[in-house]
Amino acid sequence: MARLIISADGPERFTVWKEAFAKAAPDLTVCSWYAPETEVLPSDYVLVWRPEDEHYAALAQVKAILCTGAGVDHLLQHPDFPLHVPLVRMGGEQTAQLMADYVTWAAISLNRDARTWALQQQRHEWVYNSVARTTAETRIGIMGLGHLGGYVATHLARMGFQVAGWKRSRATLPDVQVYVGQEALPDFLARTDILVNLLPSTPHTRDLVTLKFLENLPRGAGFINVGRGEHVVQQDLLQALNTGLLSGAVLDVVAPEPLPFDSPLWDHPRITVTPHTASHASAYWQAKYIAQSITQLERGVTPALLCNPHTGY
Repeated sequence: MARLIISADGPERFTVWKEAFAKAAPDLTVCSWYAPETEVLPSDYVLVWRPEDEHYAALAQVKAILCTGAGVDHLLQHPDFPLHVPLVRMGGEQTAQLMADYVTWAAISLNRDARTWALQQQRHEWVYNSVARTTAETRIGIMGLGHLGGYVATHLARMGFQVAGWKRSRATLPDVQVYVGQEALPDFLARTDILVNLLPSTPHTRDLVTLKFLENLPRGAGFINVGRGEHVVQQDLLQALNTGLLSGAVLDVVAPEPLPFDSPLWDHPRITVTPHTASHASAYWQAKYIAQSITQLERGVTPALLCNPHTGY
């Protein structure tokens, strides 16, 4: 019988995880990384988020590492991460649905200028403002068409948006126009009213969103970042908003996290900040997905979200 050692979220959250696995996968043996009696064995699986530096030596011995996040670049960038150990990113049906719901909410909020309504309510002001553009008239562009990006793109297309996606390799999605390669990026941006970033973190994508990059969008476009905070040059984003190049931004990821108290992003009237919660599934659904991935690994089947250590995806 497989055994899962849980390090994610520290010892104080182990009871929550234990209860979730008891419901989602009662046959799976789970134990706390932090229990004195726990000895990490080569046959073990380990659930992590941000392991302590001293944990990596033991992680090099296990059968596989599973991460509670869809992004694993923070693990792969650690100098002691064992690249020979299989690494599985978080996925599952609820994770994808939550991301699609979040991006839909953010896109409609930008479309209707809901940030202005929120600020007016704080000031107790009743000022009529209306943005008359429907979903059917709105062109959304999604950078990154992986597990989450592909799901979000098809969901938004079903919602009635005009959806296009951009990625480095060819892909086909129903009702989604796909732009492929660096040479197609300017055309993709030029047809995009709301840009959604769902790219992974790689040397090619860090600091990708600069002022020069954003100038390819139609003036007054919106921006949604649910990829990585390090994709965005913050001063350039602020300049784009201050000059009207962008009409608004919704940021679920920033750099660093947590966002510093004195960051200008907090108080900007055109920015909505959320605390990296766009697709954080419940412990039960995460446990269900993790148990499924362990079952696949035990049977010699490659999980869909087994990470490529060279790309982080």
